Amino acid sequence: MKDKEPSDSKEFVGNLKNGIWLFGLSSWVFGITDRSIASFADGYLSALDLTQLFTAATFFVAWLFLKPTSRV
Repeated sequence: MKDKEPSDSKEFVGNLKNGIWLFGLSSWVFGITDRSIASFADGYLSALDLTQLFTAATFFVAWLFLKPTSRV
């Protein structure tokens, strides 16, 4: 019975990590989409718009590299 408890907690932590990563992924996609729509809405791209898009895209790529690995 004691052998089952660590396995359950590792599985829970793994699922929690994946859930947080997926939530973050969807948040970054929404944020980049929102910034893109706001930037292109007036038909003019300013330096600030480009900086915001570049920053959001950089953080999104960094988030992709933080994907938790599954230890089977």
